Amino acid sequence: MGVLLVVSCLGYMLLVRSKLALQWEFIPVLVFSAIACLVFLGGLAGQLFPVSLAVMLIGVLAFVWAVVLWVRQGAKLRFAFSIFQLSFLAGSLVFLLLLFQTRLTHYDNFSHWAIVLKAMLSTDAFPTPSSNLIDFKNYPLGVSSFLYYFCRFEGHSQYVMLLAQGLLIFSCFYAMFGVISEKKRFLLYAFLGLGLSVLSFFNITIRITNLLVDFLLPIYTLAIFAIVYRYRNELRRACLLVLPLAGLLTIMKSTGILYAAIGLIFLIYTWLTHWKKPGWKLALPVIGTLCGVLLPYFGWSLRMATVFRGVENKFDVSSSGLQGMEAGKTAEQMQDIVSLFLKSSLDLTTRPALGIVILQLVAIAASIVAAAVLKKKWRLWKALIALDIVLVLYYAGILALYLYSMPLDEAIWLAGFERYASSIVVLFAGGLVLCAAVDLERSFHYKIGEVPAARAFKNIKTKGYYQKGIMACIAIAATLLLSEYNGIVTIAKSYETTLPYKVYSVTGDRWYPDGEEDQSKYLFYATDAEQQVTNYYMQYIGKYFLYASKVDGICLFYEDNMNNLLSGYDYLVVVESDADGKRLLKKQYGVDMQEGIYKITRSGERVVLNRI
Repeated sequence: MGVLLVVSCLGYMLLVRSKLALQWEFIPVLVFSAIACLVFLGGLAGQLFPVSLAVMLIGVLAFVWAVVLWVRQGAKLRFAFSIFQLSFLAGSLVFLLLLFQTRLTHYDNFSHWAIVLKAMLSTDAFPTPSSNLIDFKNYPLGVSSFLYYFCRFEGHSQYVMLLAQGLLIFSCFYAMFGVISEKKRFLLYAFLGLGLSVLSFFNITIRITNLLVDFLLPIYTLAIFAIVYRYRNELRRACLLVLPLAGLLTIMKSTGILYAAIGLIFLIYTWLTHWKKPGWKLALPVIGTLCGVLLPYFGWSLRMATVFRGVENKFDVSSSGLQGMEAGKTAEQMQDIVSLFLKSSLDLTTRPALGIVILQLVAIAASIVAAAVLKKKWRLWKALIALDIVLVLYYAGILALYLYSMPLDEAIWLAGFERYASSIVVLFAGGLVLCAAVDLERSFHYKIGEVPAARAFKNIKTKGYYQKGIMACIAIAATLLLSEYNGIVTIAKSYETTLPYKVYSVTGDRWYPDGEEDQSKYLFYATDAEQQVTNYYMQYIGKYFLYASKVDGICLFYEDNMNNLLSGYDYLVVVESDADGKRLLKKQYGVDMQEGIYKITRSGERVVLNRI
């Protein structure tokens, strides 16, 4: 099935290439996004697996048809890769293969992203109100639909989940290189590669070693920027490509609609600035794209309004929510939130704030040098102004989220702030890098094709600068990527010291036929190091691996209440032991407190523990 899945994806790519004659850079992200949207719509219709199977089989047929045509035409088997394509493919494979050594550790994987995917794979359906395992049922399932499609045929392992999301990430990066028109200017690829490598500096909290979508949001938007710019004179084609990407963005996360809006605003701006008589002929595809993009979003909203009617969800805003007091926050608490938000936003010791300041200075300096020294009219300053406006509006939106939507216990300490800020800074940095690459391309003295290749430079001196620029960009980019690689390797090597590994070692990873939840009641015991019990981290991990919703955690026994406590559960799961726990279990039940699962039985008023 895994081979058929790969063949299916290749079939769609070959079909798109032959029918639409698109640049190769845009084809993978287009195919993956379209598959995700189709599977998502199938899930909304209650046909998640049938639609997924149909999508895969049609792709296989497309591949077979492409091979038949190829044989009929008597074409020879040829593989032609540019230096850039080989470099990108090699770099991507290194990181994708590295994902096979990593496992999930981030809190939010177990509180939502991984557990909802496990539920979809177990039931072949979207979660329903009766899905007790899923706490946050209003999180959209766009990326989860693609991961389901991939894992349904490739396997359920965590590394397969990570590999599937990695394909989305690297297809977006590949698409960004599509802004380059002069394919023989390797300096442009080296410069853009350097700029995109810098994004890893702001991606520490949302590395590719988890299933969180906070990194996908900005890079999908950047991919839309690249598509719209590349096909700015062919807007019908641009609209066709933007449709599945922006559509998937709207159902990645509740904030995905904001990122989709940013990409669509750039599409509208490009349409208006490239107006050609009769310009209104392009209005129909643009308007059609805007409507089509919203279909998945409204489909999910309709599901939440019907299937989940009356179900209270995280970040729901009530009709009186904007009143503050009714939202569960007093005026003093809201003032504290605003004060902490401003302090966190302007704290230059944090990567997002430091990055914004440095990028602002670099962009301003580059614009001045281009105008005063190079005598070139760069558009970087325009991009800087536009991205600054986006930045301000986004931060205002985050503040509104904390004030009027997020629960008080999370808003009071700005839960998730670093991830939210990192996402928009990745977009900010990536937007500047894309614009700078385009400006650099327009600054060459000769265009490719205007003169013979031997005279492609103004003089020998500028050719030397060109060569040195390539070496410098490659060296810095390699250093940044090596740092990211080492960071991921360190995470992989330290997995056996993490709480998920300790839980997995005791419980295993359980998958049940037909997605039936384990109805047993479990009590987990571990130390409260880093608040792993009190912040519910251990309990979420237990729910994921056991596929059971009735999981509680404890970090301390009270001798007088032990019988009463344990009698309310079917199993005691010891993840970590301590001296006090060992003493009490030995005294009360005559068992050594070793890591493992203990069956709780009752004999009258007496509780008995048996290790299984």
